[in-house]
Amino acid sequence: MTSPDIRGIIFDVDGLIADTDALHFQTWQRLADEVGMPFSREKYVRMSGAGHKHNARLFTEGFDIAADTIQQWMDKKQAYYVELRDTLQPSDAMLGVRALIEEVAKSELKMGVGSSSRNAKPVLKRLDLFDYFSVIADGYTVKNLKPAPDIFVWVAGGLGLLPQQCLVLEDAVAGVQAARTGGFSVIGVGSAPLQEADATLLSLENITLSDLLSLLD
Repeated sequence: MTSPDIRGIIFDVDGLIADTDALHFQTWQRLADEVGMPFSREKYVRMSGAGHKHNARLFTEGFDIAADTIQQWMDKKQAYYVELRDTLQPSDAMLGVRALIEEVAKSELKMGVGSSSRNAKPVLKRLDLFDYFSVIADGYTVKNLKPAPDIFVWVAGGLGLLPQQCLVLEDAVAGVQAARTGGFSVIGVGSAPLQEADATLLSLENITLSDLLSLLD
């Protein structure tokens, strides 16, 4: 197999750049306790990486909840999350990711963000990483969020690249599926079941750009 001609890297945010997993789980659990909905870590894993509409469906699956009530619940969840989001500090970046972003910034590769989260931009600003990316897509950017490929295709276009020229870094099943469907190379990072990725890593700690690209050989 010929190695792909990678000219850009697209990063996810939650769980890949930012250590926000616990914050999201806390806010979903707080909402579930408040409104009396069953919730578990297993359900949360299924929700990870997808957009808020997809997550609203999963959160209420098996129950007949009025659309306006669901919207009120999602607004509450967002407000709870913002409370925690605004406590983030640069030290809350995932291990190794800042050094990798700084290395890519010094290379000839282009760099973008493709996140289903509506909080991606403020999170990047809290971590002092926002200015490294020339294109940032979040939960407001496209209609169909992950596992649809639209957000990654949009970022690639903004970078002036084709999907096959971009490497996506993802920590969630929905994100890996989105990248694969869109024709991107994708490396899965973390402990989720990411077997559909071209390669997997448990962490970006001590991982260099050369290490990433060599995984695609």
